[in-house]
Amino acid sequence: MTTAHVTGAARGIGRSIALRLAADGHDVAVSDLPSMSEELERTRADVEAAGVRGVALTGDVSDPDSVRALVADTASALGSLDVMVANAGIAQTKALLEVTPEEYDKVHAVNGRGVFLCYTEAARQMIAQGGGGKIIGAASIAAHKGFALLGVYCSSKFAVRSLTQSAAQEWAEHGITVNAYCPGIVDTTMWEEIDHDLGEINHVGKGESMKAMAAGITLGRVSTGEDVAKLVSFLAGPDSDYVTGQSILVDGGMLFV
Repeated sequence: MTTAHVTGAARGIGRSIALRLAADGHDVAVSDLPSMSEELERTRADVEAAGVRGVALTGDVSDPDSVRALVADTASALGSLDVMVANAGIAQTKALLEVTPEEYDKVHAVNGRGVFLCYTEAARQMIAQGGGGKIIGAASIAAHKGFALLGVYCSSKFAVRSLTQSAAQEWAEHGITVNAYCPGIVDTTMWEEIDHDLGEINHVGKGESMKAMAAGITLGRVSTGEDVAKLVSFLAGPDSDYVTGQSILVDGGMLFV
C-alpha cells in the first residue's frame, strides 16, 4: 500500500485527484487552507469510502513550516509518503501594467514557492525512507504558452515546469520521478473566476470568455477534474516509472508542442 498527499484537495481538480488515487488503492492525505476545512472533510470521507485510509490536514503551502508539518503528519498518520501531488494554486486575471508587486508576490508565493516547498519537503521524506517516490506538480497550458491578461499566472506556471525538470535530474539517483500535469480549461470554480474577470475586462457576459477560449479545443469540450485525475493516476503509478521531468498537456488539444 502506498501513501499519497494531495494539496488543494477540498474541491476542484485536487478533490478529483484525491478520489482517483483512493480508487487506485492509495491511502490519501488531503490538505487545504483552514478556511476550507468543511469541504476538505468531505473529501476525506469520500476517500475513505473507497476502502482506503484518509486523513485531512490544514496548512498553507506558501509557508515552509506548514509544508514541513503537512509532510511529517502524513508520514506519521499513514506510515510513509510515496506520492506527493502539489496541486494547490491560485489564478490572477489582470493586465500586466495594473499588477502590483504585492499581487505578483502572492501568485508566486502559492504557485511557485508552494510547489517548490512541496517538492523539496516531499523529496527529503522520500530520500529518508529510501524507497523512491513520485512527485507531481500542478502546471498548466500556461506553462507552455504565455497568455494576455494572465501574465503573472503564466510566469508562475513556467516556473513549475522548469523546477520540475531540475528536480527530476537532481533526485533521479534516489529513485524519485518528478513530473507535472498541464490542464487547459477545466470546469472548476477557479475557471469560473477567470471567466468573470475576463468578462469584466472585455465587457462581455458570463460564460462568453470561457466559450471563446473553449472554441479552440480540438476535442470540442472543456475538461473535468476527472480528466486531469486520470493523468495524475498514471504519473502516480508504476506505469510511469520511466517518465520523469515532463510537463504533460491534458487540454483536449488546445496546444500542440
